[in-house]
Amino acid sequence: MANHKSALKRIRSNEAKRLRNRYQHKTTRTFIKRLKESENKAEAEELLKKVTGMIDKLAKNNIIHKNKAANQKSKLTKLVASL
Repeated sequence: MANHKSALKRIRSNEAKRLRNRYQHKTTRTFIKRLKESENKAEAEELLKKVTGMIDKLAKNNIIHKNKAANQKSKLTKLVASL
């Protein structure tokens, strides 16, 4: 266990950040799943805008890699275009 005050604070802040990152990542995955299941093109386009922003935010905060974000956005855009 940590002995310094700053190390204890770091442990607390890391846990808070971990939980926030996990929540954001899981929420984004849920929206991606919802987008893949949608059959209505207008609804899918609206969801795509929202999901794209969420993916960009994850990549910006280094929760996912920027190339993974680009690949996901590309695949989802192709999916919506094919509807």
